[in-house]
Amino acid sequence: MASTKKLISEALHLKPAEKFIVIEALIQSLDIPDPKIQEAWAKEAEKRLAAYKAGELETVSFTDMFGKESD
Repeated sequence: MASTKKLISEALHLKPAEKFIVIEALIQSLDIPDPKIQEAWAKEAEKRLAAYKAGELETVSFTDMFGKESD
């Protein structure tokens, strides 16, 4: 725990650009995709695409979904 506190203390003294590099590396280290979830989404996407191509899905326009277009 003491080494973690020391690391944080040192990181707080970094320049903003250096902090960004550290933060980005930490976030990327946490962003490890779960293969089971990736596979499930891929199957769902394929299923939806097939249903769309078969005319089994209704589409919704961007405007209908998110409101009026901005002027």
